[in-house]
Amino acid sequence: MTAAPTAPDRPLALVTGASSGIGAASARRLAADGYRVVCAARRQERIEVLAAEIGGTALACDVTDAGQVAALAAAVGPSLDLLVNNAGLALGMEPVAEADLDSWQTMYAVNVLGAAAVTKAVLPALVQAHGQIIVMTSTAADLPYEGGAGYCGAKAAERAMTGALRLELYDTDVRIAEICPGMVRTDEFAVNRFDGDATRAAKVYEGVTAPLTAEDVADCVGWVAGRPHHVNIDRLTVRPRAQAAQHKVHRVVG
Repeated sequence: MTAAPTAPDRPLALVTGASSGIGAASARRLAADGYRVVCAARRQERIEVLAAEIGGTALACDVTDAGQVAALAAAVGPSLDLLVNNAGLALGMEPVAEADLDSWQTMYAVNVLGAAAVTKAVLPALVQAHGQIIVMTSTAADLPYEGGAGYCGAKAAERAMTGALRLELYDTDVRIAEICPGMVRTDEFAVNRFDGDATRAAKVYEGVTAPLTAEDVADCVGWVAGRPHHVNIDRLTVRPRAQAAQHKVHRVVG
């Protein structure tokens, strides 16, 4: 694993889960905003293509693997301006009575423990740079819905970690922000949730004329990161206009 390139005149950002979707879009947005971007994800070939496109660095990392997280922190180096904790996933929509608890453990391991592990590993570098942490949670953290107990629980725990971190770091000059997307249509999120069933995944967005895109959320990342240093955006919720609440979505039928 090679170290992130040095360029003192440009801030350094680390984006986890950068191989697709919101992570990849956020890496592109931050690069356009002048950041040197470290693109971290499990799929090496994907992040290498992205890093080449944006002039960044590709560092393969499974956030649930302690050794890989330690290597990622070592490669990032002693100073980091921005961490975007984006790595995450949803698996299944079974009711609790039929829950696949292995999937629940995977969701918790990636969304919560993975975000905590990466944060812990690079925190000294963030403190050194008076940096910022952006955690990508979800409106699923707001309240439960049928079939969402596992994912809602994981995202609520990730939110709790973010809030505790903000209190714990209040005197370090490190900003802590949470971005909570609602309905976002990406190439992989819903397909992965339904174990590759593209037809079932498509029904999530059926009749919704304009769900959010990954670029919409990346725009929020860029905006939050670009606020003056004394300004902290505690939590930013972003939904498509058609989604009035987690359970209230306007769908055009026929």
